[in-house]
Amino acid sequence: MTNSVKSTLDIQNFQEFDNLEFLAKQVVEGFITGLHKSPFHGFSVEFAEHRLYNKGEPTRHIDWKLFARTDKLFVKRYEEETNLRCQIIIDTSSSMLFPYGEKFPKNKLSFSVIMASALIYLLRKQRDSVGLSLFSNQIELHTDTKLSTVHAKRLYVELGKLLNRENYELKKTTSVTSVLHDIAELIHKRSLVIIFSDMIAEEGPDKVFSALQHLRYNKHEVILFYVHDKAYEKEFKYENRPHKFVDLETGQTIKLNPNDVRTLYQKQTTEYFENLKVKCGQYKIDFVEADINADFADVLSSYLIKRKKLH
Repeated sequence: MTNSVKSTLDIQNFQEFDNLEFLAKQVVEGFITGLHKSPFHGFSVEFAEHRLYNKGEPTRHIDWKLFARTDKLFVKRYEEETNLRCQIIIDTSSSMLFPYGEKFPKNKLSFSVIMASALIYLLRKQRDSVGLSLFSNQIELHTDTKLSTVHAKRLYVELGKLLNRENYELKKTTSVTSVLHDIAELIHKRSLVIIFSDMIAEEGPDKVFSALQHLRYNKHEVILFYVHDKAYEKEFKYENRPHKFVDLETGQTIKLNPNDVRTLYQKQTTEYFENLKVKCGQYKIDFVEADINADFADVLSSYLIKRKKLH
């Protein structure tokens, strides 16, 4: 196993709970295997069932067998230990189906689903409770945060539905601002909020950011994963020939040669997201670029770094 987890898994065969949970487990365990070469050196495959011993604590729960193997003191963890509440929010609007078509094995939505599944698996292994929210132009699903196995099964079932291409729906618009405001009011206890979205919104960055501020005002910690296909959406790497571009949310089409607009497109796109990134930084919102063709480990590492800061 390498020290990173590539996002090249065949997601089309993982549409039901058992398979999706299995896939999440493979992603997480592959990621953990690589931690020994990362800034998280000291974690082991067992870390999800243990935590580091803090000086002054009672010693009765120390795992001495693990100490013999690692020369580090770990305390066994138990079902009732819940250190963190996490609400995972996924944008399910039609723009998240990009790149769209049978020749593309994955898109922004499927990438987000796999990452959310892996995070659920990792959170539960660390005895953290997790909830799920799905949205487009309205809230499609919102659950409270729980640790139970029954609850986890429900979340995997709901996520599995999003991998089924038969359920894909075009011309489903996004209302990032209003929906995030609504979700902020639904999360009643201080939580880590993890958002997966391409942040394509007609409202503009200022209004979008006001919704993110709402989450921070309510004392939540926030990680915003800007999900995109870097080659197509950021660098606009299309062949030098006429193309027909279709807006998946509105159905509008335009024909043009990418070379004619690439420079302007890149400039405007960069300005939009740099503005959002700067504002997120000002309010201590973690803004993470998540390229669907990059490592899954990039997302999991960002989560672990955030979690480590919170404890």
